[in-house]
Amino acid sequence: MDKIVINGGKPLKGEIKISGSKNATLPLMAAALLAEGKSTIRGVPDLRDIKTMANMLRIIGATVTIEDGNMTIDTTGCNYFKAPYELVKTMRASIYVLGPLVARFGEAEVSLPGGCAWGPRPVDFHIQGIKKLGAEVELESGYIIARSKKLKGNIVNFDIPSVGATCNILMAATLADGKTVIQNSAIEPEVTALAEFLVKMGAKIKGIGTSELEIIGVDELFPVDAEVVSDRIEAGTFLVAGAITGGEITLHNCEIHHIESVINKLEETGCKFKISGKSVTLFAPEKVKSVNVKTAVYPGFPTDMQAQWIALMSVAEGSCTVTDTIYKDRFTHVSELSRLGANIKLDGNIAFVKGRENINGASVMSTDLRASACLIIAGLKAKGRTDVLRVYHIDRGYEKIEEKLKALGADIWREEGGL
Repeated sequence: MDKIVINGGKPLKGEIKISGSKNATLPLMAAALLAEGKSTIRGVPDLRDIKTMANMLRIIGATVTIEDGNMTIDTTGCNYFKAPYELVKTMRASIYVLGPLVARFGEAEVSLPGGCAWGPRPVDFHIQGIKKLGAEVELESGYIIARSKKLKGNIVNFDIPSVGATCNILMAATLADGKTVIQNSAIEPEVTALAEFLVKMGAKIKGIGTSELEIIGVDELFPVDAEVVSDRIEAGTFLVAGAITGGEITLHNCEIHHIESVINKLEETGCKFKISGKSVTLFAPEKVKSVNVKTAVYPGFPTDMQAQWIALMSVAEGSCTVTDTIYKDRFTHVSELSRLGANIKLDGNIAFVKGRENINGASVMSTDLRASACLIIAGLKAKGRTDVLRVYHIDRGYEKIEEKLKALGADIWREEGGL
């Protein structure tokens, strides 16, 4: 497996373009199944999860091509409605095909994602939602088997806002008979992007961008040509990288209103910003100040930025707390940051971070996508060499991160090998 190596201590300077959002692209790919014919999605990032979903659609019978960031999905040949465990286990977003398959073809067989614990699970929202629309659902041999001659509109209320479940039920409802109301729906930009994509396909949706979506089902949807929104988490990650190195960087192709919570917190640390259209320039102070953060659903501070924030706070002036209210056990990066010399103590879902003057390079191991980004950010600041192992995680969600950082002046490269 590859590893990423960083010689830290260099301030980042320069400008880069932020890639299209993976988390927005995946539901759009699934939504293409709702119409017969050829849809095009532009600005698609070159990532492992995107390739996994493309393979999923090919198994279903679609023809998928990707060239220069433009993806074409031709659903004319779709005739196999099973999402196998071999693919779903590598990417939970594969469950997005459930709603479109049942809505258009009347059946779907989708593997349960691996690693689901007993009791309430995110996948339960998908199952209960599709049942509310009239589908018959069975769990058999690790698969969700759903069938319906024709879905029927209904009220679907989520106890907790779920991006994935909102997207799945939203897609299914577009071809259901009558009106569907999704209450307590997620309002993340990725949900809005999907809703706008579906409207372009011919869907009738009200309340886009709010916590209550109203969908009037139609008989047929049509292929479209659309652009994916930029990746707000990639943008936030690079802003934190600029801040931790005392740099001055400009990011292009940003949806500024999507990253306001991150910008606001960085301003509290002493960073300055210049914003022009879809471009943002960060001017980092010589030493950032410690700032408390508590994650929240959008438009709050994203849980997907929690790990990167802890890396920044580990070298900030003062002490702070970082609380994750979304995923309360998402702190596997803390022990690896400690190997670099960070002073962090955990108490449940709260990290107590005491900033240090310096941290030092060492070998560290990624445990998930955002932890990988966190460790790379820390390595940019650390004295000496840092080896980040198991970077296959980073390739799931960051397009050529080492090349972009190198373009900003980082001494960083990828090597084959490592654990």
